[in-house]
Amino acid sequence: MSGGVDSSVATGLLAEQGYDVIGITIKTYKYEDVGGNVGNDSTCCSLDGINDARRIALNLGIPHYTVDFSETFKDQVINYFIEDYLAGNTPNPCVMCNRQIKWAEMLRKADTLGAEYIATGHYAQIVHDEISNRRWIRRSDDAQKDQSYMLWSVRQEHLSRTIFPLAGYTKPESRAQGDRMQLGIASKPESYEICFIADNDYRRFLRDARPSIDTEIGNGNFELDGQVIGQHEGYPFYTVGQRRGLGIAHSEPLYVLNVLPSTNVIELGTEDRLLSTELTAHSVNLQKYPDLNDKRKLLVKIRYKDDGAMATCWTDQDGILHVTFDEPRKAIARGQSVVMYEGRDVVGGGIIRDSR
Repeated sequence: MSGGVDSSVATGLLAEQGYDVIGITIKTYKYEDVGGNVGNDSTCCSLDGINDARRIALNLGIPHYTVDFSETFKDQVINYFIEDYLAGNTPNPCVMCNRQIKWAEMLRKADTLGAEYIATGHYAQIVHDEISNRRWIRRSDDAQKDQSYMLWSVRQEHLSRTIFPLAGYTKPESRAQGDRMQLGIASKPESYEICFIADNDYRRFLRDARPSIDTEIGNGNFELDGQVIGQHEGYPFYTVGQRRGLGIAHSEPLYVLNVLPSTNVIELGTEDRLLSTELTAHSVNLQKYPDLNDKRKLLVKIRYKDDGAMATCWTDQDGILHVTFDEPRKAIARGQSVVMYEGRDVVGGGIIRDSR
């Protein structure tokens, strides 16, 4: 229970359906450690959100606990986020949080409380094929709120113990349910920022987390076709596809093509050079099928706000995912998630390693 609309309504629906519900709010970070807009109610794990969750649980007549996962979250999510930027990648902390915190850690907590399932306010569905005994995520009916892309890394054993009460609901319908149940959160705004970067300024966060980042890395070169054309603030502060904030005057708009940590170089180029037809990915998790040894034609998304494109996908003997697109894709960034769909079903995904 984050204190927001979705998890609150999910809790209320489960209580109405006769489940024996326990409300759990996760404290994922120490406010003094992350800086920025501390306590901002627009983030999913704010202090105000914890208080709202406690109040709603009281109104619903269910027990409520706040559990401190801040040390595990720092190790598994925040440090990963920092180290991935320092490796020249573009990390996706929400995917890591879902896998390591909202499922793995939450299920361990569920076991200590004698709970059989965990439930969240995600807009997605879980499909169970009784013949193969496999479970997978299916896209939500509400395309605007579909969160299946962020759930590709949830494992089979975790999906078997998961309930999505909002499956089949749209966001307006959830707000209406919250109003009907008089939860007092029906008009609460959405949370969009990374929870531990409440001011949405990841550069400020990296500098706070690594005070020596400017002296250890410092300024580097912008290069265009191997020629130095300017200076940048340090490679961790740039990502593939970025156009704004480069401070480079050129006859054509320039974009970040590549981030090179070993030399602190940012390679720039025109928009057409952002196109790639192939990628590979590691840390692969398959949901719908036990393997992807044979090539399959699937719809593939390379970022959250992506309509997806058709591609041929397979995994090699080392478990590396290979994706070849029918048409070139723009700005494929290392560290982001690639997610494969068959119709509305999540086949699986991985973390992008490289592209060409």
